[in-house]
Amino acid sequence: MEISRRRARLGLVLGLVAPPVAAALALAAPALTSAQQVGPESGSLVVAGGALRDPAVFGRFVELAGGPSAPIVVIPTAGGGDDYDQFFSGRRPFEEAGARDVTVLHTYDPEVADTDAFAEPLRQARGVWFTGGRQWRLADSYLNTKVHDALWDVLARGGVIGGSSAGASIQGSYLVRGDTRTNTVMMGDHEVGLGFLKGVAIDQHLLRRNRHFDLIEVIRAKPELLGIGLDENTAIVVRGDRFEVVGQSYAVIYDAQATLDTGGLFYFLAPGDLYDMAARKAYRPSRGQQELGRVVGTPWPPGG
Repeated sequence: MEISRRRARLGLVLGLVAPPVAAALALAAPALTSAQQVGPESGSLVVAGGALRDPAVFGRFVELAGGPSAPIVVIPTAGGGDDYDQFFSGRRPFEEAGARDVTVLHTYDPEVADTDAFAEPLRQARGVWFTGGRQWRLADSYLNTKVHDALWDVLARGGVIGGSSAGASIQGSYLVRGDTRTNTVMMGDHEVGLGFLKGVAIDQHLLRRNRHFDLIEVIRAKPELLGIGLDENTAIVVRGDRFEVVGQSYAVIYDAQATLDTGGLFYFLAPGDLYDMAARKAYRPSRGQQELGRVVGTPWPPGG
């Protein structure tokens, strides 16, 4: 049963995005459809671009988890430290946001992560947060283990999974900057993420580190993917196939089937903007919820 379950989930991770639906869903509606194409069928994701300092984003995460009494698990494994205990500083932003039940969970050993005893804190959790570092450490430790199963269960019962920097990239199905040698290789020796966003590649620290052209390489090689870049101190809050941009800077969209009217290969979404990942449509909030201007349905031209 466990093996078949993992194989089914691995298929979701490796299987890239389904064809876009004909029209955008009503992004403001809280109800999810019965079959999400990109995002999770239940629960929420908070995907942050690194150097997250905005207390409102941490507050939103605690709220999505169920409030101050909700059990929250922080996973610092991407950081690469020798060990992490319950005094890990990464728990503080959640406590400052009011959370009263925060547990730190860590191992580098996938055999340990594949035990019921280790995964037990996740069975009670309503929120799970991955801190920053190198995303391949998260893949090596948790991909296709009982921890991975338990993370899906957090979403299934309506909880929230979040993460910043490496903790953002690991949430996509395609893992960018997953090379163990250096974080400058976009398509390296680790290319499979945890797959909570199917057919999506997520980059982070985008503008602060001048990375805004880097995802082009990935989308040219794999044009079926949706690329999402996130600047520092900025996040997207995902429900189903839709997300809202929150925080202090920009999210950036890379879609091989869309360009700007000037031929630009990516475009920016500001805090408050909305995006439908299945329909590949962006919206700026207004009374009529109009589509974002200047984005046209022209595929990317051939390029090296």
